[in-house]
Order: sequence, then structure tokens, then C-alpha cells
Amino acid sequence: MPPSFRRQLQLGRLVRTFALLGAGLLVVVIVVVAIGYALPVKHTATRERTYTASPRHVFATIATPQEFSQWRSGVKSVEVLSDAGGRHSFREVSGDGTITYVVEESIPELRLVTRIADTGLPFGGQWTYQLTPTPQGGTTLRITEDGEVYNPVFRFMSRFVFGHHRTIETYLSDLDRAVASVPTR
Repeated sequence: MPPSFRRQLQLGRLVRTFALLGAGLLVVVIVVVAIGYALPVKHTATRERTYTASPRHVFATIATPQEFSQWRSGVKSVEVLSDAGGRHSFREVSGDGTITYVVEESIPELRLVTRIADTGLPFGGQWTYQLTPTPQGGTTLRITEDGEVYNPVFRFMSRFVFGHHRTIETYLSDLDRAVASVPTR
């Protein structure tokens, strides 16, 4: 067999291999998008954790956005914005980009509700923080995310790769470190 023919055979095998890999990748993308479209846009995720810090201290920590970059991993900076229709708002800059939030409800030491105000993102929704005092003077914080994921690929990733609870769990762990050394009363 002449060397040029051998090279053509090798090149043909290489082209077929890349074509099969490309076709396989295309099938995976189509399946991910199809499953993403089949998943609901809205989801609810809830997690809670108990802290030794008082409800007053936990609430002060979670309701003071200008200090988030000091204790929340991934948050680079926060800009407190002027009130939007009588409601507080802030813009958070993290490794994931910039997101503007509006405080929908704030009942000191009991409840805080924040909502994503940006409409151009592939996701949206709100977080409800419910604080319950413990008999020992600590706080149980329950966070409920009522989220929406508009992009079907992000919806697939959120459901099957990252999980809807991941951001809440990271937040609770960060808060644990932020309030760990605080006395209960």
C-alpha cells in the first residue's frame, strides 16, 4: 500500500472520528435543551440552620448589604441604591456578575424578603428569610428560595448539576462563620 494512500486512510478515520464526536456532542446538547424545556420554570428550595447568635444579631447581619462582602464568599462589593418606591435596594457584584435586589419586606428579628429586581437575567425570584428564636437564645434561620430559571440550559444545570439548594447552603455556611463568635444575648 503506497504511503499516500495510508495517509488518506488515516485522515479519513480522523475525519470520521471527529464527525462522530461532533454528532454525539450535538445529541447531548439537544437532550439537555429538551429536558430543560420540559422542566418547570419555577422552583422552591428551602434550607435552615440554627446559630448560637441572637435573632437581633443574625437579622442585623443579613439585613446590612453594605457589609456582605466582608462575610459572603464570592461577593466582591455591594452598592446601596436609593430607595425604589419606598423600598430599599442594593446592587451586588460577585464572580457571577452584577445583580440588583429590592427588599420587599423587613420585620426586624423575624423576617426579611428580597427579590431580584433585574429583568434581563436568565433567572429571577425571591428569598424569604424567617428567623425563629431558640430556647437557648440562638436563632434558627430558614431561607426559602422561590426561584425562576428562564433559560432551558440553565434550568437543566440548576436542577441536575448545581442543585437548587447550593446557593442557600453556601449562604448559610458563610453566615455561620460570620456569627460564630457572637454571644447568644
